[in-house]
Amino acid sequence: MKAMLMAAGVVMAAVPAMAQDLVAKVSPHDVATTMDRLESAVEAAGANVFARVDHAAGAEKVEMELRPTQLLIFGNPKLGTPAMQDAQTVGLDLPMRVLVYADGEGAVHVTYEAPEKLVAAHGLPEDAQYIEKMTEALDNLTAKAIGEE
Repeated sequence: MKAMLMAAGVVMAAVPAMAQDLVAKVSPHDVATTMDRLESAVEAAGANVFARVDHAAGAEKVEMELRPTQLLIFGNPKLGTPAMQDAQTVGLDLPMRVLVYADGEGAVHVTYEAPEKLVAAHGLPEDAQYIEKMTEALDNLTAKAIGEE
């Protein structure tokens, strides 16, 4: 029993740390529209879209249900390559990924991992310019995805 309580404490302590690594925004658009807008913004910025994954469609193929959930995988070698030159293990976290999903109440969320987490996870220099640029890019791109215009 004591071991179970200690394990539960470790899990509960880890949840806020994981949540701090995530950046979350709410979109006024549905999942498909938000993702279309994000994909267009990425392409307009000159980045490469590598994949668009529709998790709900995948669930449907195995006769399971999942609320609308899509993932966009994209990147810009001008930002990612310097990071991988500093630590090739960054390739585990690149290219960048943004998840767009509808929650149980129908609200649409745009979520991604904060690039700053790469510093500790891969031993990157804390003052790396590409981390700042990745952070700005993700903020700008997701802002366009959820914008009213």
